[in-house]
Amino acid sequence: MTTLEIKENVEKALNEIRPFLNSDGGDITLVEIIDDKHVKVRLEGACTNCSLSISTMKAGVETTIKKFVPQIETVENIA
Repeated sequence: MTTLEIKENVEKALNEIRPFLNSDGGDITLVEIIDDKHVKVRLEGACTNCSLSISTMKAGVETTIKKFVPQIETVENIA
């Protein structure tokens, strides 16, 4: 998978999870992909200070991204 394909597939994954975040007043933005294996995202809106944001990242965002791009090793939320 090329770097462009990885980025496109990560964006597809984020678009799949985005409606769930939007329904709670939040959103997510792709910040960068490092070495085609590490993804940095930014939770926004209500997701910024939500007590469930760690669960959202692990169970929702990371799982969905890895479903679209299995080679991704880590997904990190940056402030």
